[in-house]
Amino acid sequence: MFLPSMPFQKPGSLLGNPPGLRSRSGRAVSFACLVFGLMFGLFLSLSLVPGDAHAERLKNLATFQGVRDNPLVGYGLVVGLDNTGDQTMQTPFTTQSLQNMLSQLGITLPAGKNMQLKNVAAVMVTASLPAYAQPGSTLDVVVSSMGNAKSLRGGTLLMTPLKGVDGQVYAIAQGNMLVGGAGASANGSKVQINQLAVGRIANGGIVERAVPAFQPEGGFMNLELKDTDFGTAERVVEAINRHMGPGTAAAMDGRVVQVRTPQAPSARVGFMARVENIDVTPAKAAAKVILNARTGSIVMNQAVTVEDCAIAHGNLSVVINTQPVISQPAPFSQGQTVVAPVSQIDMKQGGGSLQIVKAGASLAAVVKGLNALGATPADLQTILEAMRAAGALRAELEII
Repeated sequence: MFLPSMPFQKPGSLLGNPPGLRSRSGRAVSFACLVFGLMFGLFLSLSLVPGDAHAERLKNLATFQGVRDNPLVGYGLVVGLDNTGDQTMQTPFTTQSLQNMLSQLGITLPAGKNMQLKNVAAVMVTASLPAYAQPGSTLDVVVSSMGNAKSLRGGTLLMTPLKGVDGQVYAIAQGNMLVGGAGASANGSKVQINQLAVGRIANGGIVERAVPAFQPEGGFMNLELKDTDFGTAERVVEAINRHMGPGTAAAMDGRVVQVRTPQAPSARVGFMARVENIDVTPAKAAAKVILNARTGSIVMNQAVTVEDCAIAHGNLSVVINTQPVISQPAPFSQGQTVVAPVSQIDMKQGGGSLQIVKAGASLAAVVKGLNALGATPADLQTILEAMRAAGALRAELEII
């Protein structure tokens, strides 16, 4: 019940307003608070739930077992070179291959005659036969010199059969090559850009035999992850069962996921297409640091962290400079001129002050701490190995 007789109320205040005005204001304030609460709750839910920014299509994480490419290889001849072919005296197999090919074309060479060829090169031809390729399909082939040819630029590959691991011919390759390199030589000087002994023929191979298509056994197909990870395998199973129905997928181990597929081939194609386009957020990868011993490259992923540690690293270099000193005898002394080498050895040691590397929970902190040492990539390899042995580097070291 509204009580109007309140002398301490100010005109226009909430308690001093008429009943209708106070109720409308209260409902407006309550509605505004409700809207603000809903918006704040939605913001918290969006910020706490991981977004799809790191989600990947299942096609990028796994492949169906049995659906794969098959390597092909063949031996052939490249002709039409500009005096840059094999030296036949040093590569007798080139001459033998040319004689066999000419004999099949009805040309007989005199016995005991050695051909001096400069425009022919023996090559190995490689290609990859994709899954479900049918006769008449075209392939890209790579032609590589196996003799001492200087360049394959401008050459033409003669008809070359490409065989699989079972010895059967699956494709035929022939055509003009495209070589990406260039070079010139004269009087012992040589200039070369890129590789001249390897060429490529786009659509240079024609499929002659098809590989039997893979058929699932018992209505099941295996989905193989590219990297073994039990967490990712579990997420793949959950995503497939959520989109395709419960019981569709089951994990066999940390790499293989068994999927139940339709029996009809047409329905199976659509089913596989939908499965490949399912978004899956892979599990966080293990902390790993890759060291390339040949190039000195260092690559680390985002999970790498370091603990507090102190590092002292110094460089030791030894320089030996040897110069000949000629000792000339005095005139008419019947002595001989003697050449004596004199060596000067300098040893330098760089500064090796103790540096503190603070603990870092992110990749940026790790890089900042390592850069503070001022070491070269070659030195960092040794430092990272020592940090791992000391337990300060929370990552696995892999040398390639």
